[in-house]
Amino acid sequence: MQVTFRAATLADLPRVVELIADDPVAAARTGEFGPGHVAGFEAIEASGNDELVVAELDGAVVGCLQLTFVPGISRGGATRLLVEAVRVDARLRGRGLGRALMAYAHARGRERGCVLAQLTSDKERPDAHRFYRSLGYAQSHEGFKLPL
Repeated sequence: MQVTFRAATLADLPRVVELIADDPVAAARTGEFGPGHVAGFEAIEASGNDELVVAELDGAVVGCLQLTFVPGISRGGATRLLVEAVRVDARLRGRGLGRALMAYAHARGRERGCVLAQLTSDKERPDAHRFYRSLGYAQSHEGFKLPL
């Protein structure tokens, strides 16, 4: 499978939203493609610390993820790589595309001088948790969220 990775464009956005919403956990949170997604995309594009990445196979977008490079004070002023919205087309899962996406994310983090990659995953996604553990991620912290 010859997959390429590139920065998402506005034209990719409807497909990215479709990929993100393609499970029961995320569908209600993500909603149908609309102006809010465009505004989010524009904010990501304008930020020097955010990237929306797509994976292409034979000209079709088959995966995506968002990367945020988080400068900090802890860990001696280290920058962290935050990985979000990792999605692979359901028809292609189990074929190595997720691993390739994450390898790309880790490489980008290293290029940006990140010392640590971190992510969160909904408790209702045990398959994703197994996947992240298989990549060496440790479930080392408890996450908390508060709607604002």
